[in-house]
Amino acid sequence: MNVKADNHREAGLFLRSRRDRLSPDEIGVPLTNTRRVSGLRRDETARLAGISVEYYTRLEQGRAGTPSDSVLNTVSRALQLEETGLSYLRDLYERTPVKKPRAAKPERVRPTLRRLLDAVTTPALIFGRCTDVLAWNSGAAALLGDFGARPADQRNLARLVLLDDGYASLMADWENVPRETVGILRMAAGRHPDDPKLAALVGELTLKSKDFSRWWNTHDVRQKAHGTKRLDHPVVGSIKISYETLHLPNEPDQTLVTYFASEPDSPADTALTLLMNWTAPDPVAPGDYDIPQNVIECASELLDYPRHAFTGAAYVRHDPDPTIS
Repeated sequence: MNVKADNHREAGLFLRSRRDRLSPDEIGVPLTNTRRVSGLRRDETARLAGISVEYYTRLEQGRAGTPSDSVLNTVSRALQLEETGLSYLRDLYERTPVKKPRAAKPERVRPTLRRLLDAVTTPALIFGRCTDVLAWNSGAAALLGDFGARPADQRNLARLVLLDDGYASLMADWENVPRETVGILRMAAGRHPDDPKLAALVGELTLKSKDFSRWWNTHDVRQKAHGTKRLDHPVVGSIKISYETLHLPNEPDQTLVTYFASEPDSPADTALTLLMNWTAPDPVAPGDYDIPQNVIECASELLDYPRHAFTGAAYVRHDPDPTIS
């Protein structure tokens, strides 16, 4: 297995996919009647990057070796790549080969980070390298579902998004979520091409999701950063929330994601406050207990919902496993 050669081929496919998507008129390339491609031609891309056509061709074919930083920068500018795309290329070209794929070490969340999650007054989670949900607070369980009720190997964002219909019903902006999730997973694959667990996850999703291969083959890459989400929550209804992603020091593959209301005293702020204060002392299955009466009265008044809308469901916190492999 030649990981370095595989990475260079993947980098070439990524360059080709970006070139095909770049419209000539976007960058001022004259259109002619004899043009046979909708995107940029290789010679046009090479001229924009200031390199020879032969060298750029070898880059797309995975035969050019490891390009210098200056070449990567000029090619990325020519193809109008964002920083995420350039980082993806750097990961692919800087990866050293290994003789045999080795199982990565189990990911551990530091105890201080767990205490930080408990101290945060908004829903928060920590994701690992394969989009695993490594740790969460009670607000995240109330907002996004009870991760503790799932087996440890099923606490995975990509599996939830692509294989769980219940999770899909929670996301009001569903049309964008799967493609973004696949882009995050492809970014991870560029960083960890020799990770057997990640390869197994990609294989599982290829077999079980009818759309995964189509999105995977677009070579889009994403990094979870910041933005807004609209949720259709079974308890507090439709809410629009913001999120921010923090990359953890000394843990390059772990990210802390927090969800919060963009405006104070807004309906989203009220809904999140309700969920953060909605806890149960012991793990129970959904439907095993009713929401406390005082919470129902408060939510009914603030959100203008009938009281019966808040019965028959339960989101509770389970302590996550200390490790996930």
